[in-house]
Amino acid sequence: MRIEIWADVVCPWCYIGKRRLEKALKNLAETGFEHGEEIELVYRSFELDPFAPEVGTESIAQALGRKYGKDEAGTRAMMANVEELAAAEGLEFDYADATHTRTLNAHRLLHLAKEHGLQHALLEELLASYFSRGESLGDFDVLRAAAAKAGLDTARVDEVLASKEYRDDVMADIAQARAYGASGVPFFVIDERFGISGAQPTEVFEQAIDQAWSTRSTAG
Repeated sequence: MRIEIWADVVCPWCYIGKRRLEKALKNLAETGFEHGEEIELVYRSFELDPFAPEVGTESIAQALGRKYGKDEAGTRAMMANVEELAAAEGLEFDYADATHTRTLNAHRLLHLAKEHGLQHALLEELLASYFSRGESLGDFDVLRAAAAKAGLDTARVDEVLASKEYRDDVMADIAQARAYGASGVPFFVIDERFGISGAQPTEVFEQAIDQAWSTRSTAG
């Protein structure tokens, strides 16, 4: 069974949803679900703001304030609410001062990482860089460092960053999300049959995975 997850690396709900899905799989294993090792998680690209600058100067707090018409205090209070929910999932968020940039290059590297079986490792590094350390994912040095920690060859990473390689793969992922009717992320597709939108509670993921597996023999 494959679970595909459309996400952006600067989406707080995607990070929260990732942890809830992982917790759901762990909980299922602890309660006797025997098919955990047969489930493949694949992350798909999505850009929340494809019009963001490649090299930004505005902080995420400023960008969100402009988007939602809030002053800085209001924006930071809004972000603090999300940080509390993240903390409940064991995540430490401190990204209000991170630079608002486009995430296309990060997604291109995730496609490179997928080819080498390192997609999950790189995704974790990118999420931690942005959300926990407030680093800019538009900064090639940040992307290189995350890729190196994930185990990717640095020369190959530089080749990709200097080109448009994997751009078509990113665009294809986004087009597929649109075809499924997804206008935002996170968006989960289980076994190409069940869709879940948003960072749902852990038990929702547990029920969906269990249902998807139990109905596999009758699918189609």
